[in-house]
Amino acid sequence: MLSLQTLRRLCAAVDAFAITCIAAGISKSRTKTDFAVYANASNHCPENFPTIAACKAAVLRNRSSPNSEFDQQISSAEDLDRKPPGVDQPALLKIKAEKDPERLFHLFKANAHNRLVVENRFAFEDTVSRLAGARRFDLVENLLEHQKTLPQGRREGFVVRIISLYGRAGMPDHALRTFDEMPLYGCTRTAKSFNATLKVLSQARRFDDIQIFFDEAPAKYGIELDKISYNTIIKAMCEMGRLDTAYLVMLAMQKAEPKPDVVTYTTLISAFYKHGRHEIGDGLWNLMKLRGCSPNLATYNVRIQYLVNRRRTWQANDLVRSMYVSGIKPDEVTYNLIIKGFFMMGELEMAKRVFYATHGRGCKPNSKIYQTMVHYLCKGKEFDLAFRLCKDSMERNWFPSVDTICRLLKGLVKISKDRNAREVMKLVRGRVPSYSANDMKAFEDILSVGRMRKLN
Repeated sequence: MLSLQTLRRLCAAVDAFAITCIAAGISKSRTKTDFAVYANASNHCPENFPTIAACKAAVLRNRSSPNSEFDQQISSAEDLDRKPPGVDQPALLKIKAEKDPERLFHLFKANAHNRLVVENRFAFEDTVSRLAGARRFDLVENLLEHQKTLPQGRREGFVVRIISLYGRAGMPDHALRTFDEMPLYGCTRTAKSFNATLKVLSQARRFDDIQIFFDEAPAKYGIELDKISYNTIIKAMCEMGRLDTAYLVMLAMQKAEPKPDVVTYTTLISAFYKHGRHEIGDGLWNLMKLRGCSPNLATYNVRIQYLVNRRRTWQANDLVRSMYVSGIKPDEVTYNLIIKGFFMMGELEMAKRVFYATHGRGCKPNSKIYQTMVHYLCKGKEFDLAFRLCKDSMERNWFPSVDTICRLLKGLVKISKDRNAREVMKLVRGRVPSYSANDMKAFEDILSVGRMRKLN
């Protein structure tokens, strides 16, 4: 029996024989004159006629560089198709450079159909912010109302941006009206646009309007509220000081949908702690765990801040260990709270240990941690370490407060470390932006007192 390899060889031989026969038949049908004509033509090929080598090189070039000249031409053509007539390419640059509010308004409005401008969220926000900063609310209204009439005004995502921009400009009534008029522009209202309007009212501290708007939403607008809706109203209630009402909203969430999440509990725990009602805050912390809702970084920081304020830093430090066990990495806020807490308890050595431990745990100290360290080290009269950390901080362009620098300079002069004090002053003089004339005079006066003591 023939093997598979032998069969393949036989098939290849048959194919070769067939091709030879076909070629022989073609050659018999052609005259010598035909070949002579072809040969003659081959000797006079056009100058730019693509040879096999040229074609191969072109293919290799296309494979190695995807952004070929052809692709660039296609891209340019597509850009031209997208670019509306009468709009030049550097429109964004002109809008950014324009300082006059009136001309800025007309320039932006002239580019209303330019997607490069309108769909650029930062350009849109910057334009509205500058017009609002110039107190030209009439231009803000004209600009945004015109945008609502354009095709993009039928997209809820774009209308949400309009609502947010009205909020940024400090025009909450216009934001609320935009939400009410959405069906007029063929745009469907959902929880997304409702939450955006709720947020604008909250930022404007229109708490009574928030309550009415929230209560009427399901029946009046036919909108099914989500977690963001409930969390926004709970946060607003907490900011109003209506903690009991906020707590009742959370209980209503537990009985139906959506259920409270970590944001809900964190907002309430923080509010009750700030208002001195720590029993309820502790109860919410335990309830959250009982309901199977795991605390996140923000929740732990709220709890740690509460413990530090009550001089229970050792307990807060144990909580940091439990964060690692839960797979949550403490951040700069966490470590700053722990360091401050140990300093406040007079545990300077423990505070320094936590500071040095941050480096080994992948958390680099920020300006606030350096400020805390230098401030409390000066209070503890450890001016040598305070000087080293202050110098390190200033070289990173993180400058402590004026009071901390004054305390440090006085301490260095007192322990006869005038050279270190002059190094601090050298860094202070190089600060950008510079300190005020009064601050600089206070610093110089401290050094002059030290020089007078040395002379005496």
